[in-house]
Amino acid sequence: MCIRDSKLSVSQQPLSPMATEPLGPVHDRGVFSCGRQELDRYLRERARQDQERKTSVCWILPARTDRREIAGYYTLAAYSVSPGALPPEVAGKLPRYPLIPAAILGRLAVSEKYKGQGLGEYLLLDAMQRSLDQSKSLGLFALFVDAKDEQAAGFYGHYDFIPLPSQPLRLFLPIKTIADLFA
Repeated sequence: MCIRDSKLSVSQQPLSPMATEPLGPVHDRGVFSCGRQELDRYLRERARQDQERKTSVCWILPARTDRREIAGYYTLAAYSVSPGALPPEVAGKLPRYPLIPAAILGRLAVSEKYKGQGLGEYLLLDAMQRSLDQSKSLGLFALFVDAKDEQAAGFYGHYDFIPLPSQPLRLFLPIKTIADLFA
């Protein structure tokens, strides 16, 4: 789905009755496996600590049959970017501040048990909606993502995320583009 070329309007096509919630003690982190050790380890060992320290929030998509089981997750945090890191055609349209406020999707993973069901897209759209909602209270220029590899970068590129010139695995999508998607 290329957002610019698509007639998709999220407001016209409800995603599903699924709902994400912040990571809590009820969620069984120990059995989650997405096939990427670093993402599994993060959820098991660091996600709660990061959340308690207020450095990020881990959003959980519980399994439909058992709320304790984690079907997928993503993390969101505040971020800032130097305009010099952005493509020149984007940076030229921004104020000349040393840092521009943004949000960052640090991790996104779907349990191997639930792969192929569109949950990665659902989680990404959920993160986009949360970022858009926050942009109404805080200044946010874009949602950034850290792709773990080229395949993940391709996933985000499918949704029009733009790679940073000096860091091709760090991509961004302007909040204005997200707002247009959800209009």
